[in-house]
Amino acid sequence: MLTGKQKRFLRAEAHHLKPIFQVGKIGVNDNMIEQIIDVLEKRELIKVSVLQNCLEDKATVADKLVQGADAELVQIIGNNIILYKESMENKQIELP
Repeated sequence: MLTGKQKRFLRAEAHHLKPIFQVGKIGVNDNMIEQIIDVLEKRELIKVSVLQNCLEDKATVADKLVQGADAELVQIIGNNIILYKESMENKQIELP
């Protein structure tokens, strides 16, 4: 689990990131989760955008992504979800 201080640090790090994935009408599927796992291994910190036409609410989408990718939810801000997962081989972010 992330501490409040670590979440603040990651929010600041994620501020300039552009969303890599978009969750639309079909919601979260296995293929998307696999791709997110791969990208998290490379980048550790990503933004996912929830589109207006998504039938599920942001909290549900975030929950599915966190459980599916075994990641940490940093923040839901507007229509963006910020996810963090420590990389096994590609560690770039040093948490405070």
